[in-house]
Amino acid sequence: MRPVPRSDPAALERALGHSFVDRDLLTLALTHRSVSGSRNNERLEFLGDSVLGHVIAAELFLRFPTATEGQLTRARARLVNGDALARIGEHFVLGDYVRLGPGEMKSGGHRRGSILADCVEALIGAVYLDAGLETARARVLDWYRPLLEELRIELVRKDPKTRLQEFLQGRGLPLPRYEVLETTGKSHEQRFRVSCDCDGLDAPVEAWGDSRRIAEQIAAEAILARLEHPGGPRG
Repeated sequence: MRPVPRSDPAALERALGHSFVDRDLLTLALTHRSVSGSRNNERLEFLGDSVLGHVIAAELFLRFPTATEGQLTRARARLVNGDALARIGEHFVLGDYVRLGPGEMKSGGHRRGSILADCVEALIGAVYLDAGLETARARVLDWYRPLLEELRIELVRKDPKTRLQEFLQGRGLPLPRYEVLETTGKSHEQRFRVSCDCDGLDAPVEAWGDSRRIAEQIAAEAILARLEHPGGPRG
């Protein structure tokens, strides 16, 4: 993938490797829900998520013929998660192109990983509608080439919540207990503070995240570090 010049939409199309027949699809894919009175990219994001999952699953199946179902599932989850999508969005400098409402712009939404990730999924959906599945597949695999090349499928671990659950179950202990303690920000820029408690802890662990899921994963990771290395430092 080539660096993207900070220019007009035509420059973005050249970087993406796709010239839209229907340029309105490109505009829509870059329109955040905070833009008042406009259609936004959420429906395209929904479609792009499905296309992305299909393309990545098929590519992993072909690329790693001896991988187990579990390995393939974990690898797909890593490649289609928000962090991977945000990395692609940052490469294409989508923050320079995304259309945001005044509040979101003021709060730095053009740099927020979750917004960039949503735009990438919406762009996949837009390419699919504009040119069909094979073109969308080609674009996804091109954008994902560095991530696919650096992937070592045998090293991909389960997510922290799953690992914590299995750690506790393996010792005959109850499942962890998660609770949302606080939610801040407007609907499109919320942050969550959660706690996680389980047997073996002196006190619950709290964590913040841009979504409840992310906050719970961070808390679970911290608990695993304590339970697996009880004599280590406390974060």
